[in-house]
Amino acid sequence: MNPKLMTRDNEPVGGAALSGPGMPKPERIQKILSAHGVASRREAERLVESGRVTVNGQRAELGQSAVPGRDAIEVDGAPLRPKSEYVYIMLNKPPGFVTTVRDERGRKTVMGLVRGVGARVYPVGRLDMYSEGLLLLTNDGQFANAVAHPSNNKKKTYEARIAGDASGAVQLLRRPMQIDSCLVKAADVSLLQRTEDGGTLQITVHEGRNRQIRKMCALCGIKVLSLKRTSIGALRLGQLEAGRWRHLTDEEIKSLCGR
Repeated sequence: MNPKLMTRDNEPVGGAALSGPGMPKPERIQKILSAHGVASRREAERLVESGRVTVNGQRAELGQSAVPGRDAIEVDGAPLRPKSEYVYIMLNKPPGFVTTVRDERGRKTVMGLVRGVGARVYPVGRLDMYSEGLLLLTNDGQFANAVAHPSNNKKKTYEARIAGDASGAVQLLRRPMQIDSCLVKAADVSLLQRTEDGGTLQITVHEGRNRQIRKMCALCGIKVLSLKRTSIGALRLGQLEAGRWRHLTDEEIKSLCGR
């Protein structure tokens, strides 16, 4: 091999990884960040574009390749966490918190409720500011994609306290509907309680689109007074108190992502 084409550290000019049996292959930086649970692939791209990611002390570029363990990858100045340090928690989100890592408008975020986790996690999917209930947080990007992507058909169940004709709403909500130019599947709906001016419905949806329950109810002429997510797939909120969180068990993790 011509030594003039090698660096002082015995790496090819340009920083490409050495090839050979057992040698790790370079991967795109946004894929590495997602696989290590920093963020989803799309959010990882935004981190790179905003200059918050460095590789070997230099600002990373979108599409750049690197090798974890060989290249020093940092996000906001913190070294990339090894894959083995994944964290999976469930939070009973109270109303009044936005489901984001940070909020430009200064509103309270769910991150303030999980400060004791001991790892940098982020929400899996969303609950709007006024909704409450089961919310997952993790630093495992593959797990987050498996749970949140609509194609994986993870059923989500909610309890909705409504004003309006509760009995009539049950029949209307059981039909497929057009939401934001998309046809959503028929929901599973049952009447839990009837009151003088409304009642409480249990609604299970498949897609989990943005504000789907509220939009469905609005199309049926009923108003949602409160909305609480009680389960995702086989995982149930149970007796977890509002504002509290707990780690998922290995069985619960497997039930959500199949691994």
